[in-house]
Amino acid sequence: MHRIFLRKSSLLEHPVVIRDEKAHYLSSVLRCKTGDSIVVTDEDGHSRAAQILAASDKIVTIEITGDYSMNTESDLDIVLVQGLLKGDKMDIVIQKATELGVTGIIPVITQRSQLRETRKHPRWRKIAEEASRQSGRSRVPEIFQTCSFEEIFDTPGLTLGKGIIFWEQRGEKLSDVISKLSHTDRIFLLIGPEGGFSEKEVMLASERGCLTATLGSRILRAETASITAVSVIQFALGDMG
Repeated sequence: MHRIFLRKSSLLEHPVVIRDEKAHYLSSVLRCKTGDSIVVTDEDGHSRAAQILAASDKIVTIEITGDYSMNTESDLDIVLVQGLLKGDKMDIVIQKATELGVTGIIPVITQRSQLRETRKHPRWRKIAEEASRQSGRSRVPEIFQTCSFEEIFDTPGLTLGKGIIFWEQRGEKLSDVISKLSHTDRIFLLIGPEGGFSEKEVMLASERGCLTATLGSRILRAETASITAVSVIQFALGDMG
């Protein structure tokens, strides 16, 4: 059944009116028509069954018919802390990490980041929503506002005690680090930008309780390292395979 994400506030309307881009997606891309059933999911992951009352390229009207049970979310709580990347590399990381099931992504500016600012936050949220929809997720991961590397250790609500910072120069084998994690931990994965983290940043993370790990003897591109790290940890902790 086709599915779309809507804000909880919009679902209070009777009937629910979907406009513009999402209406176009339903009517022109998915070819939904009057009488079709769809699933709508809000930002809390609560899904509802709905029926289309009328559909056009700019406005789709639906009626909520009841709750809809679905749970495709990972049992693991993985937050990716990603050093800003150039070009479309950041888009790729957000898309693939969302497909894999991370619960949040924190873009950070590091010493070696070639980008020092960005206005792409709305774009990244859209990419995450589209990737969640495509992969059948019932939640869209939180895309945090871009911050400096140092700020992530002082952000209210974030405790990086179960963090892993990946460094190509030295660190424990990832398999050894994973053995220290629990399936119920909130796990933060810190991946550097092009050029990786500086020694100062690795030392700061270590002082704040993060474990330092490597992904092997070969140096991976930043976007490859992010996707690999999430996948390996999911497999090792039983979420994949």
